[in-house]
Amino acid sequence: MKPKRPRTAAERKQRLAAILERLNKLFPDVTCALHHSNAWELLVATILSAQCTDQRVNMVTPGLFRKYPTIRDFAIVPQEELARDIHSTGFFNNKAKSIIGAARKILADFNGEIPQDIDRLLTVPGAARKTANVVLGTAFGIASGVVVDTHVHRIARRLDLTSADDPVNIERDLMKILPRDRWILFSHQIIHHGRNLCNARKPVCGECPLNDLCYAKDKTA
Repeated sequence: MKPKRPRTAAERKQRLAAILERLNKLFPDVTCALHHSNAWELLVATILSAQCTDQRVNMVTPGLFRKYPTIRDFAIVPQEELARDIHSTGFFNNKAKSIIGAARKILADFNGEIPQDIDRLLTVPGAARKTANVVLGTAFGIASGVVVDTHVHRIARRLDLTSADDPVNIERDLMKILPRDRWILFSHQIIHHGRNLCNARKPVCGECPLNDLCYAKDKTA
């Protein structure tokens, strides 16, 4: 039997509360999977994670941060050399250019400190909204928005929390319905849920605690 869709605003609010409660039980203490020891390292790791798995990034960054321990080290490295160092993460030339540009921008305009507001952080090369939200949320606990990666994109649509298909509008829709104090944790929980159960090709719906609240068209039996 397919779950009934809520008909009223009150029913939609009740359903969302149930989704959030179950996510809390599933993933009470999850955080960003990218290894880092400060905000700069998280920014670099997040830039590297584009079109790359967190696991691969976490294999690359320990050696990278040993070789380049400060922002200034990244600012002066030749792009070709950095590209070689991050080759296995893919799109290495563009990523090297972004990381070097980010280091130089932060040194020149922000005294070597990662900006802690979304508007200034978005001026840093490589820091689009997803990256900026990751850094502000994880490094500083600042709820600047909702991180929309491939998992959040897919699952927010499956759960009918948005009908949009582009990250900007999906984030906008999620920010409207989610309590602000849940913006950071919600993304982490959904990302873990996407990796564990609600994967792209064959979601494990029979084991999913959200199954009776989900009416996605591609649900499995």
